[in-house]
Amino acid sequence: MSSSDRADIAVIGGSGFYAFLDEPERVTVETPYGAPSAPIAVGELAGRRVAFVPRHGAGHELPPHRVNYRANLWALASLGVRQVLAPCAVGGLRPEVAPGDIVVPDQLVDRTSGRVQTFVDSGAVHVPFADPYCPRLSAAVAAEPGVSRGGTMVVIDGPRFSTRAESRWYAAQGWSLVNMTGHPEAVLARELRLCYAAVALVTDMDAGIEAGEGVGQAEVFAMFAQNVERLKGILAAAISELPDPDGCGCSAWADGLDLTYEAS
Repeated sequence: MSSSDRADIAVIGGSGFYAFLDEPERVTVETPYGAPSAPIAVGELAGRRVAFVPRHGAGHELPPHRVNYRANLWALASLGVRQVLAPCAVGGLRPEVAPGDIVVPDQLVDRTSGRVQTFVDSGAVHVPFADPYCPRLSAAVAAEPGVSRGGTMVVIDGPRFSTRAESRWYAAQGWSLVNMTGHPEAVLARELRLCYAAVALVTDMDAGIEAGEGVGQAEVFAMFAQNVERLKGILAAAISELPDPDGCGCSAWADGLDLTYEAS
């Protein structure tokens, strides 16, 4: 691998977010877990080496339950990435958020099933996950104008949207955002000792929050399209200010442990 293929920061693009860098190099990475969603784009941004992969593929061919999350994270780590920003589309569950808001959540609830959510196939490796997102990365993104921090994102399988009853139940638990891709991405990043922060764009209020027909794909994609350039600007500004990952607990949790999987 040449030095030009290396990167220390990555962005994983969500629905409607299929490109990020100007004139990047495309790097094809083979992983033990199959192919990532697309070749990894690598280039310069704000004086930093940045990698980008569209989570759903270059043409959104992968639904949320078919994304190869392990291959995506392993490929990024193999290029030297240590910090990951993960923009995603979310529904709002509580009146504290509204369509067009950009939120950096601080908690995650997994309501998916059947997704491979670990690199551990043998032995005793138990990753700490009480705080699923990197506090340093989250603070850096939340410092940008127009970004708020805090709240819980519940991750569902999809590709269907929630019923009204499900949506009301999620809101009753105090959860504020609902999404289809945030898990297992976050825990896989932690297993690979990467700093990871979700950056959630609220595209709609979920089915149980408002009267009417409920959530539709057209409105979700339209809202994301209206805000994607704004989101890219926030990410670019945050990248220029990201802290040094050395010493962060996202990596240090594995110090002194014998990992039973290849970290990159």
